[in-house]
Amino acid sequence: MAENYGVDAERYDRTRPRYPEALVERMMRSCPGVELLDVGAGTGIEARQFQAAGCTVLGVEPDARMAEFARTRGTDVEVARFEEWDPAGRRFDGVISGQAWHWVDPVVGAEKAASVLRPGGRLAAFWNVAEPPAEVRDAFREVYVDLVPDALVTRAYSMPAPPPNTSPLLAKTIDGMRAAGVFDEPEQWQVEWEYVYSKAEWLDQLPTQGDHAQFPPEKLEQVLARVGAVIDAMGGSFSMKYTAVVASARLAAS
Repeated sequence: MAENYGVDAERYDRTRPRYPEALVERMMRSCPGVELLDVGAGTGIEARQFQAAGCTVLGVEPDARMAEFARTRGTDVEVARFEEWDPAGRRFDGVISGQAWHWVDPVVGAEKAASVLRPGGRLAAFWNVAEPPAEVRDAFREVYVDLVPDALVTRAYSMPAPPPNTSPLLAKTIDGMRAAGVFDEPEQWQVEWEYVYSKAEWLDQLPTQGDHAQFPPEKLEQVLARVGAVIDAMGGSFSMKYTAVVASARLAAS
């Protein structure tokens, strides 16, 4: 599924949500400097946000298509899986990873991050967790159950949404940081924000989500049509609540 995201890198970059400025500002305050390594940089969404705030960012991204797109937007990216990437002696003040650390081995990744951090450097992995209003969630679930009952997205809509701060992504990341044995006690925090999606914006983003790109073309068209009808019935837009959840740890002084 990870390989699907680079199929239409331009769409991915155009439609995927950004991160709240409060997240960027807090991360910058917690690092000893402004040189960052972005793991799973993708098309450079979070890298550009940190660059705009005054950081120098190098990306590492296994998908050459996404890496090339990021380069066209001003982010230097090297193509590799982080676990096998050669830092060539380079060191960084922070290692960040937006919406990507779950593709990295949590223990090997934490150890690799520690090996490229300067004293006092920080590792931070973060995700946007979406929580649609209950009526939107229920209406979308009906569409997916009817059209693609075995899809991952259908299972996600069919299960109760857990609180964002209990995400298994956070738990695995924090466990990996602890297992590395070289970080201070990890911390977990979050920033809440909202975005109002028009029908056109939501339908534009859908093919980049989860396993949508694996649907047969005719099935994806049906999903888009039915979801679009749901949004039309709601007045043509809906408000999505996002929680940016962060797992972070400082490289121990010793």
